[in-house]
Amino acid sequence: MLDQTYQTVRLSVYDNPVAKPGGAYPSSLQPLFNDGIAQSIRKEISDWPGYAPTPLVSLNDMTDRAGVGAIWYKDESPRFGLRSFKALGGAYAVDQLLLREIEKRRPGEPVSAEKLHAGAYRDDCANITIATATDGNHGRSVAWGAQRRGCPCMIYIHAGVSEGRENALASFGAKVIRVAGNYDDSVHQTAKDAEENGWFVVSDTSYEGYVDPPTDVMRGYTVMTAEIVDQLPAPPTHVFVQGGVGGLAAAVIGHLWDVYGANRPRFIIVEPETADCLYQSAKAGHPVAVEGDLETIMAGLSCGEVSTLAWPVVQAGTDHFLIIDDAAIPQAMRDLARRDAGAIEAGESAVAGLVALLALGEQPDLKARLSLDTDSRILLLGTEGATDPHLYETITKHAG
Repeated sequence: MLDQTYQTVRLSVYDNPVAKPGGAYPSSLQPLFNDGIAQSIRKEISDWPGYAPTPLVSLNDMTDRAGVGAIWYKDESPRFGLRSFKALGGAYAVDQLLLREIEKRRPGEPVSAEKLHAGAYRDDCANITIATATDGNHGRSVAWGAQRRGCPCMIYIHAGVSEGRENALASFGAKVIRVAGNYDDSVHQTAKDAEENGWFVVSDTSYEGYVDPPTDVMRGYTVMTAEIVDQLPAPPTHVFVQGGVGGLAAAVIGHLWDVYGANRPRFIIVEPETADCLYQSAKAGHPVAVEGDLETIMAGLSCGEVSTLAWPVVQAGTDHFLIIDDAAIPQAMRDLARRDAGAIEAGESAVAGLVALLALGEQPDLKARLSLDTDSRILLLGTEGATDPHLYETITKHAG
């Protein structure tokens, strides 16, 4: 029996007047995301040592509580041993940046991903310093990618990043710099220091004049959606996807919209109520920043500024923007960890969609607004496992 905590979740929904369920995938979005791009990147990443599709798990033990027909949960906890979908984005973007830079340094010489993977450019890579800001998971992927290629790596974290996540970043050979303030402050400090030192930023958020690495990061995520399309027994009617800066949401929306066309599912973005930049941007009709400490247990979603590259896809394709409080996050983690049908390791940010779905099941009016009923087939993105093992153990072993 699921805990009654879901009855008390603070939940707000904004119905996006711009999105039109049943609309065709806009040609203007095709150059950023399409199935051809996703399959090409999947082919490249599938050659990486340790690649394997992550599981798509049925949560049919929770369908009655949610009042829906099926729930599928994409479990990213085994991804490359990094325990997060972000392993697909940051490391892929590091490779693409290195290939572009090596081409400049070796004019007239054919440069290839195969040679990069084989270590042919180690001397070049040793002189290319990679930098990024992170809440934990993106930085881990960037640090792992840099370590694989022999690049120095500088990772900036903000005051709220846990010690466990800091230690994990350092374990990949990165120099970790903690700055005062929130995630957005760490992004700004990274950009400033990289400019002064000649480093190369691999960020998962875009800003004016900075496009290529965040494009590669987002496109890397479509390996996950390509796997999902193969694994699903039937197309989903609804997809709940975490917010953050919007990169994951844009990748999921853009790729699945291209695959399913006018029969696309409804897309619902879920954010913490303390870090709801996408929700607020949708209401304003343009990107807006959310200020403050952005503190939330959902550490990977503690973002106050929208990726300008992701925003056009997010604005066009998101049917509903939804914000939740933190209260039920620990219980959802425990519910997945203690399932009779098979335990699932889910981190704090991974359960945002599940909490939103179960909370909607307790509020019939809101549920109806999202066209959720017993025929609905739900896709949830289980974006991370225990990326801070100590914190995960503390939460899941609690008596709640």
